[in-house]
Amino acid sequence: MDTKYDWEKLYYSALLEPDWSQIEERIRATVSAINERLNEFSLNHGGTPEENKAIASALNKFKLLRKDVAEWQNETGSRLHP
Repeated sequence: MDTKYDWEKLYYSALLEPDWSQIEERIRATVSAINERLNEFSLNHGGTPEENKAIASALNKFKLLRKDVAEWQNETGSRLHP
């Protein structure tokens, strides 16, 4: 997969993670990398509009993915604990 930004590798890794129990950790790693990049933006006048848009999109998608993971965990937990 061709990526334009370093943090995107982690982002796609999280989106494509087949093991739902590992998704949250991958999201955290990606968000950490994004936060580091945003910190760099503070040093170089905010980065490009294109990357800022990509970051906002990634963070919004993670909100939805985290909701799906939480629902999966609730369903799995209720099946494991009758």
